[in-house]
Amino acid sequence: MHPRWQGQCRDCGEWNSLAEEQVVKSSRKSKATKIEKPQKLSEVSLEKFSGFKSGIGEFDRVLGGTLLPGSSVLLAGEPGIGKSTLILQAAGQYGSNNLNVLYISGEESAAQVKVRADRLKVSGENISIANLTDLHAITAILEEGGYHLVIVDSIQTIGNRQFDSPPGTVGQIRESAGRLIELAKKNDFALFLIGHVTKEGIVAGPKLLEHMVDAVLYFEGDNQHFYRLLRPVKNRFGSIFELGVFEMTPLGLIPVDNPSNFFLSGYNEQERSGSVVTASCEGNRPILIEIQALVSPATYGTPQRVAGGIDSKRLSLLLAILEKRGGVPMGNNDVFVSIAGGLKLTEPSIDLAVLTAIVSSLRDIPISPKMVISGEVGLSGEVRPIGMADRRVSESAKLGFEKIILPKQAVDSMKSKKIELIGVESLEKTLELIFW
Repeated sequence: MHPRWQGQCRDCGEWNSLAEEQVVKSSRKSKATKIEKPQKLSEVSLEKFSGFKSGIGEFDRVLGGTLLPGSSVLLAGEPGIGKSTLILQAAGQYGSNNLNVLYISGEESAAQVKVRADRLKVSGENISIANLTDLHAITAILEEGGYHLVIVDSIQTIGNRQFDSPPGTVGQIRESAGRLIELAKKNDFALFLIGHVTKEGIVAGPKLLEHMVDAVLYFEGDNQHFYRLLRPVKNRFGSIFELGVFEMTPLGLIPVDNPSNFFLSGYNEQERSGSVVTASCEGNRPILIEIQALVSPATYGTPQRVAGGIDSKRLSLLLAILEKRGGVPMGNNDVFVSIAGGLKLTEPSIDLAVLTAIVSSLRDIPISPKMVISGEVGLSGEVRPIGMADRRVSESAKLGFEKIILPKQAVDSMKSKKIELIGVESLEKTLELIFW
């Protein structure tokens, strides 16, 4: 413990590792804290736990269907990605449902927020705004009650004047977030905390902040594409495998109800080598995307392995399986794999599509543009079962595809009159079926 700021810790010798903590002096004259008596779980009332809906389908889906009173949500993303735009549009929808919303802006003035609201066509009749950064002033307003939803934009700007450190430091963020979350549970209002991310892609501030809230949502995207993705990495009241897709327009963010059509908008039925369509399930919704591969002779001693949208180590593993189990030598070739549209996928069901796209480019043999390929490939070359195969089949048939290659176990358990089902057991059999 150090009585004032110090750059180096005297105990471990590390620099900039000290965090400021608030010391609360106890007083024997103070009244005893009121302790809430335990009650039986069966007697807990859920009358105030019905939840709020914004009406924005992509937003509500990621939250788990509804936003529960007393819950706290951390919305994180890079500066300029559209966090404030998204949360202001959501606030407008909540307000139109007769919910009282308090928007605490620590980065922009009320006039700046009003200009954005006018551009987004947000009336703001049930939205109150306050330009505050002092924690005590904010808690004084929240203690009065009367709000269903409170938005803090951003948590890095809020500070406690009892601390000597500036807002945004570890101690300030932890103290401010902890106090706001405590008030949310006490007064039964839903809390949104907006947070920035570092260059490493993690929320700025202490890791403890992610453990304190009920849900952590990451808003992703880049300036080269018009879409934005809302991904949950933690959700106590819903699935973490859902994905919200939005299109960025001059009038704000528009929910994309059919992501398959959106990501296949540049796909045509012209036969091209190295192009394969696969079905990936993000949450409970299948999305059809195009995987592109380019294989060329290596001009340098060490062949290149470049992956866009998939893990580079996963690509190296798949190439090893292709060479060992598929009998396709890849040691003298550069391999480039990309997910069309810039989408990032981690689901293993795209393995078979990636491998067939690589072989298609290597042999310069196009794959039918009316075919969808989906399946996980094991280390021994077997095609392993995948989840929600029936939904992948339905989505493929709905978009006009004629054939779909799936693991044999999935094909044996379903029938479809709209699309031809082809079951495969191994990578070798798949390559023989398509190319030989």
